[in-house]
Amino acid sequence: QLQLVESGGGLVETGGSLRLSCAASGRPYSSAVFGWFRQPPGKEREFVASIRWSRDSTYYADSVKGRFTISKDKADYTVFLQMNSLKPEDTAVYYCARGSTFPGSVPQSYFDWGRGTQVTVSS
Repeated sequence: QLQLVESGGGLVETGGSLRLSCAASGRPYSSAVFGWFRQPPGKEREFVASIRWSRDSTYYADSVKGRFTISKDKADYTVFLQMNSLKPEDTAVYYCARGSTFPGSVPQSYFDWGRGTQVTVSS
């Protein structure tokens, strides 16, 4: 079991950028998959992006492709989500999660979750 802590959320204007971080409490297993999900107010949790811990594979939802980039720093046990060209519809609580299935585009693929960080994009 890993504890995951998200950080980097905040308020940004349309067109701005934010970088979210997901810090794990220990070294992930080499087969681990990390995902970012988001949940807008009153809506279901939706997939954003995922990455293999020990390989180069990444996967993105169509809604963020070309704007968001998922990456990792293995030395620091940290996964990032760089968000550019932000839109009001990106407003949500963003969650980091760990699983073992790639691309892991559904929440059921993950077994560890952070508590989330709020991202608000003003119009």
